[in-house]
Amino acid sequence: MKIRVLGSAAGGGFPQWNCNCHNCSAVRAGRHGFTARTQSSIAVTANGDDWLLVNASPDILQQLKQNPQLQPARAQRDTGVVATMLMDAQIDHVTGLLMMREGQRPMELYCTGSVWEDLSNGLPLAMTLSHYCGVNWSPLPTDGITEVQIPHLEGLSFLPIPLISKAPPYSPNRYSPRVGDNVGLMICNRNTGRKALYAPGLGEMTPELEAVMRQADTLLVDGTFWTEDEMIRLGFSAKPAADMGHLPQTGPQGDGRGGMIELLDRMPADRKILIHINNTNPILDETGPQRALLARHGIEVAFDGMEIDL
Repeated sequence: MKIRVLGSAAGGGFPQWNCNCHNCSAVRAGRHGFTARTQSSIAVTANGDDWLLVNASPDILQQLKQNPQLQPARAQRDTGVVATMLMDAQIDHVTGLLMMREGQRPMELYCTGSVWEDLSNGLPLAMTLSHYCGVNWSPLPTDGITEVQIPHLEGLSFLPIPLISKAPPYSPNRYSPRVGDNVGLMICNRNTGRKALYAPGLGEMTPELEAVMRQADTLLVDGTFWTEDEMIRLGFSAKPAADMGHLPQTGPQGDGRGGMIELLDRMPADRKILIHINNTNPILDETGPQRALLARHGIEVAFDGMEIDL
């Protein structure tokens, strides 16, 4: 089983088109230690030719160009993407579906009923795509125990894990959450028994989720913000991280306590990787003290093109 990180940034990418924060200015200037990133998405394969796309970023065309593995070129019109699975209905995870409308057959789409409802009403991508390739929707279970198998991905199983986070701002359920608004995904290689958990939107930890995370050999988890007040302190928003559905890496002291770092310290996983990183997060400075702190805790920062073998 191979996991390919197509995009590692949060919504807006890095640099964000209209942002002149320290990080975005540095990457535009070509400063050492700052690497551009597209918006969060991964792809999973069992055989190297057939891939599951997990989240469809607005940057999907650029990501496919940068990852020729996903274009096996077996016919005049071809793709290695056999299906797409959505973790939520956020703009930065679903609008890439529109860029895939030229498919020769209906798009195979896996998502929860809550996400499908948002994509049928609040952001009617399902209806729009029905005028192009069409969509075959397969509902994802939200009981946390029912695995999903996907054709052409033999030997792999996928277990959706309900998460506490936020529905998109356009959703009528933004402040009345439903089970299935956000899920993580436990990906299992049934031949080796090795597992990876992908959870780019994670707002709150529970004992049940911590128990699930302990089963994973690799963790690819929410790396959006460094602190709870990051956007407020920089003057970009009046909302703390929790209101946006994200658990920051550290508490108010910035020393690794009270956030994702402390949680990951308790995990036995071989690899602990942060993904979905906001452009304001100081961990994007590869030479900065925050990045050094992560390294001391054995935590990696995802980058576009990162590959994980399990």
